Amino acid sequence: MANYEPVDIVEYLRIRAAALGGRRIAIGIGVVLLLIFFGSTWFTVQPEETGIVQRFGAVDRTVGPGLHFKFPDGIERVRLVPTARVLKEEFGFATTATAGGPRTQYAGDKKSFKEVSLMLTGDLNVIDVQWIVQYRIEDPARYLFQVRESRQTIRDTAEAVMRRVVGNRLGSDVLTVGRVAVSAEVKEEMQKILSEYDTGVRLVTVELQDVTPPDTVKPAFNEVNEARQDRERTINQAQEQANREIPKARGEATRTVTEAEGYAVERVNRAKGEATRFRAVLADYQKAPEVTRRRLYLEAMASILPEAKALYIVDSDQKTLLPLLRLESGQMPSVAGKEAGQAPSIKGGK
Repeated sequence: MANYEPVDIVEYLRIRAAALGGRRIAIGIGVVLLLIFFGSTWFTVQPEETGIVQRFGAVDRTVGPGLHFKFPDGIERVRLVPTARVLKEEFGFATTATAGGPRTQYAGDKKSFKEVSLMLTGDLNVIDVQWIVQYRIEDPARYLFQVRESRQTIRDTAEAVMRRVVGNRLGSDVLTVGRVAVSAEVKEEMQKILSEYDTGVRLVTVELQDVTPPDTVKPAFNEVNEARQDRERTINQAQEQANREIPKARGEATRTVTEAEGYAVERVNRAKGEATRFRAVLADYQKAPEVTRRRLYLEAMASILPEAKALYIVDSDQKTLLPLLRLESGQMPSVAGKEAGQAPSIKGGK
């Protein structure tokens, strides 16, 4: 294969250009320029994006999703900003997709991640805090041009605020019951700072993913957490039993008091009724003693005899009991002397 020198190549191209003629070259260059001109005059904005059109570097207009036209490159330029998507920043770990499917894995063992996630708490303990920040771009023009490196600004602000909030709390609080409070406080402080910077960003959520002690002291922390969980479980069980037994005892006490009050009212009313009835009988007795005495006797017998199973009359002259009535068998009265054909002689009975 022959070797060509650069000078030979240039000379060959000059000869070919001379053969084609300067007019054809000019036409070719013009066609290429026209293609570039018309190819850069239209652009498409996706549904989740907003287009910022810059004319000579200055923001000229904002366009929504769809097909749009502009001046060619060099005069106007378009920058697309995902305003309808929720963007996420991860701290202390990174999400990596697996090759086998849509399931994701988390890489948090790298030294660069530890430099972000390791923090000093208010009680001088070191903990490993991993969290995420989700946000939306409300004003794309401010997001692009108000601050330099908006994404890095958000990350730096999140790390600074998280370190300050964690540094003002106890390590045990951040590890256990204070995680929600820490997230809420970080979100509020971050939004305040980003609004002061006029970044055009609105936070959606700040969530602690994993808060753990360093690997070297993790076994001791796990034992402490288990002891605290046992204590909380015991307290909850005792509180549950107290909530069950105390209302039950109160109900029993209320029922006993109510029954006692009802019994007292019943006894008082009965006593009042008996007193009223006695006064009425006394008034009748004072008017007609004999009639009233006999009526009371008959009423007493009428109430006693239906309850008696047998009736006996005891005679002082008799040595044995003389059955007079067999009320339980429903038989007619009989006497011992009737079987012998003699009428009984009763002198008196008590």
